[in-house]
Amino acid sequence: MSGLGTLPPLRDVIRRHDLSAKKSLGQNFLLDLNLTGKIARAAGPLAGVTVVEVGPGPGGLTRALLAEGARRVVAIERDPRAVAALAEIAECCPGRLEVIEGDALALDPSPHLGRTGPVRIVANLPYNIATALLVGWLSHEPWPPWFDRLVLMFQREVAERIVAPPGGKSYGRLSVLAQWRCEPKILFDIPASAFTPPPKVTSSLVRLEPRPAPLPCRLCDLERVTAAAFGQRRKMLRQSLKSLLPDPLPLLAAVGIEPTDRAETIPVDGFVALARAFAAMAPEAAAPDTVASPP
Repeated sequence: MSGLGTLPPLRDVIRRHDLSAKKSLGQNFLLDLNLTGKIARAAGPLAGVTVVEVGPGPGGLTRALLAEGARRVVAIERDPRAVAALAEIAECCPGRLEVIEGDALALDPSPHLGRTGPVRIVANLPYNIATALLVGWLSHEPWPPWFDRLVLMFQREVAERIVAPPGGKSYGRLSVLAQWRCEPKILFDIPASAFTPPPKVTSSLVRLEPRPAPLPCRLCDLERVTAAAFGQRRKMLRQSLKSLLPDPLPLLAAVGIEPTDRAETIPVDGFVALARAFAAMAPEAAAPDTVASPP
């Protein structure tokens, strides 16, 4: 790791490359090496692991991932200023850092991952695309996906939605999708003061472990049921599910859910049961499998 030790401080890198954070790119940089090291360690042992990092910016977390022993880091960065800064890290770690300039929402990293060892996604995600990226990864078909773990930074509000249990206002479509396909957990919070520039919110690091065998149902059916139910979350299901079926009462009766229940009270397995019953009762209405839209 001696090569990494020769790199200049991150603030010097930002100054030399004119890397002032852009709000349009959702940039908030983590420059505290103790924090970036803590995040990298939270991703688990990295020896032999290829890490996909989205939005590395000046490379604070990138350095930490390499220092913790990642076999390779594939960094996806949209900002050409940051791409130039990351090239300095690549020179210090020959063959271990590949920087791809592009939009992570439109880019398939598969051709860059190689064929050996596990793949893990670890990132301080740009806030403005964080939820859309997560939904895309959780919507991967077939399942289990190409990654063995997600360790991601979100605004605290989004993190709470990911892990929320039924019964509260944070529980919604994102909660159901994330908990259906993964076991999510908030690991720790990071205050706004740790970032440059500081955002207006607290951030949280979330780990999502893919379930090898989620409860069986089609993604497209689950997406349609949750979109209908939470689209009118204040209404009883007998009303909100009318966008799926003119008369949703037989659907609710088939899975033992009360018509007077509301979406936020239904657990994940209840929504899976509804999705399966909907596919069976209205096959002509069930859409082909598609990537879910952001909740």
